[in-house]
Amino acid sequence: MTPHKDEYKNKFADGTNGNGKGRKRKFRESEDDEFEHSDDNGEPRENEARLVKSGITQKTTFTPEECARIEEKIDEVVSNGEAGLYREHTVDRAPLRNKYFFGEGYTYGAQLEKRGPGQERLYRKGQVDEIPGWVQELVIKRLVSDGVIPEGFVNSAVINDYQPGGCIVSHVDPLHIFARPIVSVSFFSDSALCFGCRFQFKPIRVSEPVLVLPVRRGSVTVLNGYAADDITHCIRPQDIKERRAVIILRKTRPDAPRLDSDSPISSSPTERPIPLKAKRSHRRADPDAAHRPRVLEMDKEENRHPSVSRHRRHSNSSENYWRRGQEYDKHRESSGRKVKMRRH
Repeated sequence: MTPHKDEYKNKFADGTNGNGKGRKRKFRESEDDEFEHSDDNGEPRENEARLVKSGITQKTTFTPEECARIEEKIDEVVSNGEAGLYREHTVDRAPLRNKYFFGEGYTYGAQLEKRGPGQERLYRKGQVDEIPGWVQELVIKRLVSDGVIPEGFVNSAVINDYQPGGCIVSHVDPLHIFARPIVSVSFFSDSALCFGCRFQFKPIRVSEPVLVLPVRRGSVTVLNGYAADDITHCIRPQDIKERRAVIILRKTRPDAPRLDSDSPISSSPTERPIPLKAKRSHRRADPDAAHRPRVLEMDKEENRHPSVSRHRRHSNSSENYWRRGQEYDKHRESSGRKVKMRRH
């Protein structure tokens, strides 16, 4: 893995992709955020894959013994979540995938009052639990010593816990919320991270990706530049054949928008919710589960939202790619394809 350089802190911290290119995108506010990527230069698909690879660094950092120790800690987090020991906004449950936000949490997807990119907001301070000490000691310190990230970079840690057949739909980590790079560490099993896919639902189907990146247990993946900003990434159901967990380490931007005191949040920072009934599946892994069509909770009729508006904006600079207000400010040019996606 390329050691951390000072450019990591500055080059993309302002939410730009560093290449100065303007891009065109067609945005539609609906239950799926649809982007039509157009490429006026006719850039072939393999060239885009090369651009994606240029923004990725990977290294197997943690030994099997170190992984086992960290995985025990992840199991403790899951148990604490099921026992209701965390603040309400620390835990986010979905079919075959649970998220645990530490340090900073943010609204996305169906949680948004107004749907669409750029609408995500950080929760108020104290609405999620602090980063656990074991994440600092066993994971973050190791990455700092290896030169992957500078000391003090991480203030947001998210644990995604996937069951067989689980997935996360195509998205770009919000540029107005998170600085770059995006760092993730994988545990429990091998999987894959896919770029440039389009999801369809009822039943769930995923288009051919621009790039499939193998992700091994104990490996560290760093996304920057094109791979982080200019193309969506996802985890497909067929790539989760066994339980898999990933710890995502990020830094929030100092000017990231945050929910104000008038925003409706159901619990105060100091309150603990009533213990939640466990929703995580304990079924024995079915080897065919990852390939079987299924209907997600997000696709049930009561959770779907009609399209409310359509916005078209253009800009030659990527500096204002995300507008931290009520409207989507910008669209970029890309490879000629449509990517149907949700923001996460």
